[in-house]
Amino acid sequence: MIATPSELEKLNSLLKDFRFAMLTSRDEDGKLTAHPLTVQESEFDGDLWFIIGRHASAVEHVSRDANVGVSFSSNDSWLSLAGTASIVDDGAKLRELWNPAVEAWFPEGPEDPDVTLLKVDTVSGEYWDSPGGKVATIVALVKHKVTGEKYEGDNEKFDL
Repeated sequence: MIATPSELEKLNSLLKDFRFAMLTSRDEDGKLTAHPLTVQESEFDGDLWFIIGRHASAVEHVSRDANVGVSFSSNDSWLSLAGTASIVDDGAKLRELWNPAVEAWFPEGPEDPDVTLLKVDTVSGEYWDSPGGKVATIVALVKHKVTGEKYEGDNEKFDL
């Protein structure tokens, strides 16, 4: 199912809760490998951008097999996206996304020749959202124990 404007709004709302992502790629032996990356944009239009070291293993992996998964987790929501990744050398975009937190990994700034961008063109995904977080989960557990009813949070699959 193609994502509706309201679903994209929901995704944007969820993405604001996530600071870090795990990018899953295939290594040289075809094994799945997850890489922690910092989310750089909070407005989701189908593309995800990450600032990454040019010599990171993820760069090597996506140059061989562009198919990736990106997963996010917070206290009360989870998001899984699938797409194709590419390395993008765009100094203007890099400067646009640059922020002081990135300097912990790249102290020479956006002009560092070892810094590049990894872009993920998202094609599909799924999210799970438990409104109310821990409190709702505890209430749901108690309700289940008393009534036997299962708690239902939001869950949607979508294509972009």
